[in-house]
Amino acid sequence: MSEQPAPARKTRVAVLFGGRSGEHAISAATAAGVLRAIDRSKYDVVPVGITREGRWVVAADEPERWELAPGRLPEVTSEDGAEVVLSLTAGERTLRVLEPGQVPSLLGEVDVVFPLLHGPFGEDGTLQGLLELADVRYVGPGVLASAVGMDKHFMKLVLEGQGIPVGPYTVIQARDWEHHPEEATAAVARLGLPVFVKPARAGSSLGISRVDDLAGLPAAIAEAQRHDPKVVVEQGIEGREIECAVLGGRHGGPARASLPGEIVVDHGAHTFYDFEAKYLDESAVQLSCPADLPDKVVSQVRSLAVRTFDAVGAEGLSRVDVFVTPDESVVVNEINTMPGFTPFSMYPRMWAATGIAYPDLVDELIQLALERPLGLR
Repeated sequence: MSEQPAPARKTRVAVLFGGRSGEHAISAATAAGVLRAIDRSKYDVVPVGITREGRWVVAADEPERWELAPGRLPEVTSEDGAEVVLSLTAGERTLRVLEPGQVPSLLGEVDVVFPLLHGPFGEDGTLQGLLELADVRYVGPGVLASAVGMDKHFMKLVLEGQGIPVGPYTVIQARDWEHHPEEATAAVARLGLPVFVKPARAGSSLGISRVDDLAGLPAAIAEAQRHDPKVVVEQGIEGREIECAVLGGRHGGPARASLPGEIVVDHGAHTFYDFEAKYLDESAVQLSCPADLPDKVVSQVRSLAVRTFDAVGAEGLSRVDVFVTPDESVVVNEINTMPGFTPFSMYPRMWAATGIAYPDLVDELIQLALERPLGLR
């Protein structure tokens, strides 16, 4: 009697979340959505959490454990599981579990990493560089695109160099504010008020302040510097806040843009789309997908989103945020190379409105990562 062939191993996906940035809880909430939606008949899922101190641990495969809840922000801790390390031997692609006093055990070979990390030390090219060293395929943009997308200063320089419209801004380095605050204040004043003061390398609206009077500038800069010593100050632009989701093309094809969505904030409760409005006060925000825009503006937004995606060399996914001004001009605000990805986040909602449901979107991103060649590309 001939032996039966061993069943084919399912593709193993390491879902990586948490991390050292201020967006730790948002990352965990994103992981909850992906863990719930991923096709378990097709993929072997290994949840790996990163603590705020940077320790990798085997995390609970329990979506409800990582969801945002009133009065509770999820957090990965060392108590969640045994420590995990990724082999950095190129091509080995293995995760090993470290138990105190025991020989490390093999968790298994990883086919693709789904990094759901937001902010520095995860979305900024650092993790992507680690995965490149290990020859591990992963979802999302590579090292350079991630770094450029994370740093609003260099992002704007790259987009300007490609002829993509961005709003007026100035950059305040920590040394400039410490030694020459008058010059920095004068540069902000030349932008005109109001302005928005932002950490250069943070997301999820963390550390952002609207300044309507220069007397409030020092406090706004101090708040931004709690998250990043480098600060970007942007001129307030009158216009509607529109977002567009971009998905990489299959088999070398062009990137795809979703129908645009719009964020409408109750300005009686929030002066702008801040962290609380985005994640904690759903009643103050209306998310409209697709946005009510003329067809020619929709076409312009989608085209500009793909141009922005290509300008930074993005892969996999990104969300491009723009302003549509009263004269129907479109100005790029920023690109987010690992946007919020809960089922209620704008990125998957825009794709749902365009015809790709959340579970299918998760699958598409994994397939894009699997077909991407290793090494330089």
